[in-house]
Amino acid sequence: MKTPLAFKPVVHSLADLIGSGTVAAAAQARAFLTGGNPEALGKLAAEKVDFFPAAFRERLRRMLPRAGEPVVPGLASSPNGAGTRMFQAATKKHMAPISALGYFRIGEDGRLYVTSKSEHYHAPLGHSFPGYQLLDQARALGIPNATHNNTRGPITRLLEEELIRTANGLSPEADLKDILSSQDPRILNRVINLETGSLAAEAAFKLALARFYRHDAAGPDPVYHGRTPVFLVMGDDDGNITGNYHGTTVQTQILRGLWPLLRGRMEQSQALKVVAIRPNSIEDLDRAFREWEKPPFKIAAFFHEIIMMNYGARRLSEAFLHHAHQLCAAHDVPTVIDEIQSCMWYDGLFLFRQYGLKPSMVVIGKGFPGGEYPASRILFSSSFDSLPQFGALVTNGQEELASLAYLVTMRWTSANGAAITAAGKRIEQEMRDLAAEFPGILAGIEGQGHLLGLRFTDLARGRHFADSMNSRGFDISVQSYKADCPPVALTKLPTIADDALIDFTIDSLRSTLSGIR
Repeated sequence: MKTPLAFKPVVHSLADLIGSGTVAAAAQARAFLTGGNPEALGKLAAEKVDFFPAAFRERLRRMLPRAGEPVVPGLASSPNGAGTRMFQAATKKHMAPISALGYFRIGEDGRLYVTSKSEHYHAPLGHSFPGYQLLDQARALGIPNATHNNTRGPITRLLEEELIRTANGLSPEADLKDILSSQDPRILNRVINLETGSLAAEAAFKLALARFYRHDAAGPDPVYHGRTPVFLVMGDDDGNITGNYHGTTVQTQILRGLWPLLRGRMEQSQALKVVAIRPNSIEDLDRAFREWEKPPFKIAAFFHEIIMMNYGARRLSEAFLHHAHQLCAAHDVPTVIDEIQSCMWYDGLFLFRQYGLKPSMVVIGKGFPGGEYPASRILFSSSFDSLPQFGALVTNGQEELASLAYLVTMRWTSANGAAITAAGKRIEQEMRDLAAEFPGILAGIEGQGHLLGLRFTDLARGRHFADSMNSRGFDISVQSYKADCPPVALTKLPTIADDALIDFTIDSLRSTLSGIR
């Protein structure tokens, strides 16, 4: 008999989250600016908010049987937009949201859809998560979102400390003094705030590159001046470099095989080199260090995700990653873990902590602000803190309300880590049971917990499955944009997924697979 999932209640005021001193100062400042009453503003900020009330959960459960049905008239006509040719071809206007709540959205066609991909990782807590009402309270106090690098606000600075605390597995009462002053290359104690995951991953690339090339003409020679930096990345099963994905800047696109002629010229001139490691291949790791960890070359960094959601949800094993990180530590090679897609989906907020890894840099985003704002971060060791202020950042990235969204998401997820873990294990096991039940259709299951991929025996069956699930009101698509990627349908149920949603999803998957068979 299954143990029912139980989420712990989380009830906080704005003052609870960012401190009574910050709230009082903001109330007084707002009262001066508007002529309002500071006491009334202070009372507003002291109002408690239930982050995930029972009535909200019950409303979602009651709507489940209507998934896939037309529930409102919808939008009769809408703009076509002016997107690029490829964007226009991929756009599904009928599924585009006109309103959303929890793990539902209503599309332009008026039908009720289950956000079974969590809006591509942006919304781990679903839409209109009640805890984000604290953002409205902050707006009422006039706390601005827009700031500048030189005027990072108190909420953003508080968030930076919370990120360092949680990334190092420290208790809320822990003193960060020793952590922040550490020079240990495997202690995360620096944060750069950026808007997108692409820029955060690019910042990691720059921090690694700065050990080989001067950032500006006036700087001293870096520690590995004159050596050719070699970037190790995750490849596909054939050893090509197309298996990884670390954003859309030119450099990170080069890491995954785009701009091949440009990369070829850079490698020919020995400006840099990119070497692929096949998923979970310890042999490839050992060979790379034998070949490239010697003059005139030097391994510059090892970039990797833990679950390769852009390569069929392939999960990297603990043995493989520990071997990789041990090699890197022994040869002064920084490790860069890209958790843009896996952060906030697991107990402890970071998947790397469950693996027991101590990376040099961690890239996070998407899940932390819960889709409320674009806001990513790079956490890294002070031993790589070598660039000037504008060397690895952009003007934006310090937004106060975006930082508050981080704190709300972190607070609820931290309190409900056990329930999230239990739900993830159950979803994964149910998916594995489906693979065993439909061996001619499903070749297996990839991923871990909420982040999973149903791997099909061929692409045609996968596409047929996705179309059928769409007709049932599930936002699911088959990963087919890479020619050499396994035909996988990705699922990412939000972390607020309860027994009702999991049961409904598994039943729908089973029924659809039965129809294909």
